[in-house]
Amino acid sequence: MILDPQPVCPATGPASSDPLHGETVSIVIPALNEAANLKHVLPRIPGWVHEVILVDDHCTDDTVAVARALLPSIKVVSNLGAPGKGAALRAGFEAVTGSIIVQLDADGSEAPEEIPAFVGAILSGADYAKGTRFAPGGGTCDMTRLRVSGNWVFTKTARLLFGARFTDFCYGYNAFRTSALPTLNLDCDGFEVEAVLNLRAHSRGLRIREVPSFEAERVHGVGRLETFPDGWRVLKAIVNERVSTEPSSRAGKKLLERARRIAGG
Repeated sequence: MILDPQPVCPATGPASSDPLHGETVSIVIPALNEAANLKHVLPRIPGWVHEVILVDDHCTDDTVAVARALLPSIKVVSNLGAPGKGAALRAGFEAVTGSIIVQLDADGSEAPEEIPAFVGAILSGADYAKGTRFAPGGGTCDMTRLRVSGNWVFTKTARLLFGARFTDFCYGYNAFRTSALPTLNLDCDGFEVEAVLNLRAHSRGLRIREVPSFEAERVHGVGRLETFPDGWRVLKAIVNERVSTEPSSRAGKKLLERARRIAGG
């Protein structure tokens, strides 16, 4: 695994008439009743993006109509399975035609102006560009102390069980090559999706580069992440990803056994 916390923009290096070098970028935005927030997201997406895909995750407001009014070229797909971020992302990924995928939340917390940094990391050799709020240049004003502590625990657990040198474990701003989708083999439905993506990218040998990112507060509405139920799902995802290959260190084995007992696995 390659892990480098420094972002790289497509515009760096020698001048070129094609700074993307023939690559095409697809933005995938899962959305559940985010009509009020889309005006803070869609107009800020760079014009060189190949396609923007909005996933209607069982919306009951006018999210889709607002998206089409703001960006007539937007591609809308529906999550036909159970509601959930993981299921919505799977539906969006199936519709991608670009060579690079960028995940972007619809609530305004992730800045579209950072898209070039994620794409630049891919263009400079990474297979998977992983956003981090806890490396120099990153930050957040959207996490409670409890969520910061939980994220720290999960990050340390991933280091012990998988040897992954992540600085942030539960952040949803990521980019990767479309060709990596079969390797990632996404099969989860909820907010544990970030944990699964990160762990599989690491354990299956993708070249990972961390990209510092600043997470703002959602603009309107209330977030759907529930600290304890979704934290439980993340813990179970970590255990499930680990059981196929036992950790080599004694500390890692003890931690896995403890996590199995807690998760009931």
